Amino acid sequence: DSCWCEGHSTPVLCVGASGGPEGLLASGSEEGEVTVWNQEGTVLASLRLPSGDDVTSAVFSPAAPGLLYVSHGETVSVLDPRSLKGAVEELQGVGEEEINSLALNETGSALAVADDSGVVRVLGLPGGQVNRTLRRHTNIVSSVAFRPLRPNNLVSAGLDMQVMLWSLQKTRPVWTLNLQEVAEEEEAHQHKAGQLFNPPLAHCVSVASCGNVLACAAEDGRVHLMRVGSGSKLDRQGAIKAHSQGASQAHFLSFLPHPYWLATGGNDGMVALWDLSQNPVVTVEDKGKPQAAPVHRRRPNARAKAKLQAQSPGTEEALKSGPKLSFSHGDKVNWVCPTLLRGEPSLVVADQSRNLSVYSLAGL
Repeated sequence: DSCWCEGHSTPVLCVGASGGPEGLLASGSEEGEVTVWNQEGTVLASLRLPSGDDVTSAVFSPAAPGLLYVSHGETVSVLDPRSLKGAVEELQGVGEEEINSLALNETGSALAVADDSGVVRVLGLPGGQVNRTLRRHTNIVSSVAFRPLRPNNLVSAGLDMQVMLWSLQKTRPVWTLNLQEVAEEEEAHQHKAGQLFNPPLAHCVSVASCGNVLACAAEDGRVHLMRVGSGSKLDRQGAIKAHSQGASQAHFLSFLPHPYWLATGGNDGMVALWDLSQNPVVTVEDKGKPQAAPVHRRRPNARAKAKLQAQSPGTEEALKSGPKLSFSHGDKVNWVCPTLLRGEPSLVVADQSRNLSVYSLAGL
């Protein structure tokens, strides 16, 4: 791995990649620092925001390479990464309390803002007018993500251990998954009562580029997986035990041959890359549309049942398949940003330090 040093004087909290032709990256750190990097890891520009508040999220507009959105305190600043001279625009007070996460939809026409008060606000762009205020979380909302291919669908996750899917047409969620209930059911099922698990506080949510598979990193060390079916219903859910301590980061990679590669990071100092293409939560899709069943269908016989089971491996089996790559980073992970650097799949990692570490995935 290589170190991108000299970019910050305070611990780095977030990293974003533009994916545009210039392939810029941006990182935000404590006390209001924003730094823009090129693909070689050279600092192009640095800025200290006047507020001096920690920079908690940095996202590039997919529609306009000249727009970088950063959150600090209750404010979102719009910057031009190509000439970092101070804010092009300030969206002040869009968070009721400190903002934790920003997300842009694919068209760059909506910005979701998640904050400590448990509120998610959706702003129309340009202009930053509040179009929706979504109040259902009962604790800090740590992470938001739009669904690719569904610019009006949004996922949020929080320290209330809930993951919610929203349609921007409504102010109540399409569905809510309570990770604590899931964890309790699983423990009961495995007869492991009495073992203390960290509660599954949700830290980071990501949606695969197909738009239908969600991953949520949680404090129980698991990454919880959800599949969205037709009508945006929650079709299936499961989990992988990804880290021996809390999982802080989970991000799908959009630039590999299939969309089910997932990068994770945790408080155990590990960074890992998972191939979820064979995970039972994902494989549902490949079975195609169910045939219209004849009315006089008999119950499947034992042999047919066994065959069905053989085709869909149990969750246990899926849990056993470990990561395709893992890196012992050694320090608690604040952020993992998957990106192409000079055409090479890479992970840019921020920890408790002022430096970024870059891991190549060329080994795949």
